Amino acid sequence: MPSTAAKSEAETLRTLPGDDLRQILWRFSDRYDLQMLVQSARSVARGVVARLVAEGERNTHEWTARKNELLKAYDEAGITAVFMEPEEGGFIAGPKNLPLALVAYELAWVDGGAATGALAGCLALSPIHERGTPEQKKHYMSLCAPAQPGEDRQPWRGAFCLTEPIPYVGVDTGMLNGKLKIVEWKDGQEPMLQVEKRGRFITNMGFANFVTAAVQSADDRIKGSCMVILEETDPGTFDRGTPTRKMVHQLSSTSDPIFSLRIPASRIVGGYTLKDGVIVPNYDHSEVIEAVFKRTRVTVGVMTAAKLLSAIEPVIRYARGRFRGAEQATPGSLRYELGLQQREDVLHRLVDVWAMGEAAASLAFSAARCYDVLDPLEKEKTRILAEKGINGGKAELKFFRSIAKDALEFLALCRDPKAAQGNPRLQELHDNPLVQYAILDAVAGVITPACKLWNTGKGSVLLREAVSLMGGYGITEDCPGFLGHKWMDSQLEATYEGPEAVQRRNLTLTMTNELFLAQFRNWVNEMRCLASSRPGTGACALATAMHLWLWTYQHLQSATDAHGSKLYHGPRQGVTFALADALCWLLAARQQVLDVIELEQRGPENPVVAEGLAGSVQFFSDLCHVQIARAAGEAGRICAELVNGYNRHPAWDDPEHAGCFRVAELDALDSVIPGIGSCTVDVIGEDGSHPEKAGPCVACKGLDEFKRLRSKLDGCLTGALLAKDRAAESLAKVMIPEALDYPM
Repeated sequence: MPSTAAKSEAETLRTLPGDDLRQILWRFSDRYDLQMLVQSARSVARGVVARLVAEGERNTHEWTARKNELLKAYDEAGITAVFMEPEEGGFIAGPKNLPLALVAYELAWVDGGAATGALAGCLALSPIHERGTPEQKKHYMSLCAPAQPGEDRQPWRGAFCLTEPIPYVGVDTGMLNGKLKIVEWKDGQEPMLQVEKRGRFITNMGFANFVTAAVQSADDRIKGSCMVILEETDPGTFDRGTPTRKMVHQLSSTSDPIFSLRIPASRIVGGYTLKDGVIVPNYDHSEVIEAVFKRTRVTVGVMTAAKLLSAIEPVIRYARGRFRGAEQATPGSLRYELGLQQREDVLHRLVDVWAMGEAAASLAFSAARCYDVLDPLEKEKTRILAEKGINGGKAELKFFRSIAKDALEFLALCRDPKAAQGNPRLQELHDNPLVQYAILDAVAGVITPACKLWNTGKGSVLLREAVSLMGGYGITEDCPGFLGHKWMDSQLEATYEGPEAVQRRNLTLTMTNELFLAQFRNWVNEMRCLASSRPGTGACALATAMHLWLWTYQHLQSATDAHGSKLYHGPRQGVTFALADALCWLLAARQQVLDVIELEQRGPENPVVAEGLAGSVQFFSDLCHVQIARAAGEAGRICAELVNGYNRHPAWDDPEHAGCFRVAELDALDSVIPGIGSCTVDVIGEDGSHPEKAGPCVACKGLDEFKRLRSKLDGCLTGALLAKDRAAESLAKVMIPEALDYPM
């Protein structure tokens, strides 16, 4: 059956995407609780948050009384309680990753600092939520929940303290300077600990009642590192520190605190055991941080995606109204009606911004949903391992080697659904929670750093493009949509919770997981199938680009450079980091395609979306095609550089390598001299006579498949600019509201 996109070439986007359409794209159309949460968070963002920005509250580093109004607004809107279970004072049962991502999206649509401040409290609770003892969870989660009707109390606020003054913890989370030692240990009583910790750039310190802090043992009676819970009433010094003089995210409270506090050992996050008179924390600080950041980094990626998409309406409005009021722009004329949109450049550049915004949102929300599925599987895994007497460490790694074999078998069976149909083994593996956990954990380990790296890094670059489309207006404080602020804020988001180098390092480790690679091969087949049924999405080019990436990865495993040094290994970050970057482009584009398919399939179920569905699907398919062309181009460029760039070019004065022609040149020569081939070194005589075949070029040996894929990829880009033209036409026609729905 032909797709809706294939039927609707004449259709264009009627209005900017509304809630009904977004609910389908991001898979919460059946979650009324999340729909109400979105409306509640939006009322805060486009109300109190927007007013604070418009009235200049971003112009001070201090945590003012006006800014403090945000906390009450978060409580009343239910934002503070999103992280809690109903029995703890929350209202959403089960995993919270998608709800938190939606809150981040709505707040960041207006201001990134407001989003960071709201979610920083969740970050402070995350170590307790992920690795805390049952007693710690119950105590602190309940304290942080907003007061219920009839209660007379203020909810606690928290801060997460990892980063320390240079040269300590920052990019390298292992370089801790915070210290922990025993100051008193009476017989039969709990040990008392002394904590010395200095923080840097710590959010929520202006009002935090407690802090979760990473510390290293400075006592032979305490093993390793851990995270501890500090309270403002603990004996000693709880100095909130000097406000950070940051240029961005001014609606969050950030400072450099100093702690010198005495706490009971029961404040060690996750508890501890005693072994030969030594306190052994159940989790070191790295284990806790890994469990926390792999979830919370997703919301940071969501924030930059929200900024990109929030720029669309202000840019359209500015472009259309640019000349209105001038004598030369009479009502009804093209200059009056379209303004700057008369010309292709403005439209095409905005299409690029929108396409990347959609891809970034698709990747981020898919990562959030992934963790919502993974969380219960992880709890089930923990339960099963506990029953087997396996308590982490080497024993768990050994156990999961056999699980990995089953998982690989499952993925192999999934590669050919028709052949596997009715296969009892496939159903058995599908129903095995450990197998599904292993696969999903491998995927999550890749898409989380990919989301954080690509959304914030590449997204901030496109935000500059959005700002430039507003002309000089873009860098003023009263720019519609606060685009100048958003562009600057995105620079911090690229660093927050680990800068690009940290995310790339994580990716170089996780993308080599054999389970992820097996799943990635299945995704290539998935895109191939979609390419035949929905060619308008650009899935063909994406499948070829993914295939090219896989070939490059496998080639680099054994390849060496011109000096004989191995290419793919940890210290060779010029190779591993670049390949990670290429992967991110492909992952975002793939999820964008899947979201469009979801819209096409589920759109008819919603009467609001169904009315203009053909035009919406056509437009979002075109955005897919545009983004895939960009992603394929970036991935192809990176792969070509890695495959060829570490080879030494044959010397031009070497008789055997007097002229190494480019592939395109040799292909052209092939028509003149059949059989000359595109992987040869050819010599042209001084008299300009025809070249003669001189044998394979050293640099090109074994690369025929790569060149075939590279050439195929270029051919798959057909139609991409036609899609951009159609999307640009839609931008020129789409209806927008009379005015922005928050202050300017």
